[in-house]
Amino acid sequence: MPTLLLPVLALGALAFAVPPTVPPELDDPTIIAIFDAANTYDIETGRLALEKSRHKKVRELAQQFVNDHQAVRQQGRDLAAKLKVRPTPPTQFDLAAVHARAMRELRAKSGAEFDKAYVAHEIAFHQAVLDAVKETLLPAIRNGELREFVEKVGPAFHGHHEAARQLQKELIA
Repeated sequence: MPTLLLPVLALGALAFAVPPTVPPELDDPTIIAIFDAANTYDIETGRLALEKSRHKKVRELAQQFVNDHQAVRQQGRDLAAKLKVRPTPPTQFDLAAVHARAMRELRAKSGAEFDKAYVAHEIAFHQAVLDAVKETLLPAIRNGELREFVEKVGPAFHGHHEAARQLQKELIA
């Protein structure tokens, strides 16, 4: 059975290669679980940045991401409850292991090295989520309310991606 999100660690940043077809186990409860995990993982990396970074703009970005992802995660959980859907992670879900590895790598860094690695991670993470949503998750969603919710929060993921890219330019300059 193909993995839903085949993780690839590239240049120390989290990225995903998305399979071209929708796996048969990808149903609404699984999509909700994947969406919840993605938000949770970005909350965790944001909290790590709040602990480790001393750069004002990195901390501001991390706080924004934590706040936004907490709100979206809660909205997703509320929708799942409303729809009486129990989130069910896929049987092959390597995202947790990839996230743990990314957290270990980020924890091992400090100062400017941490800031650059965190921002690079956020760029890759948000791009991977955008790609997965567009190419894999949206085509598989059956419930109209769930589809509407995922489409509604898409611009926020785009905004996060762009904000991280802009900050990366500042950190490099």
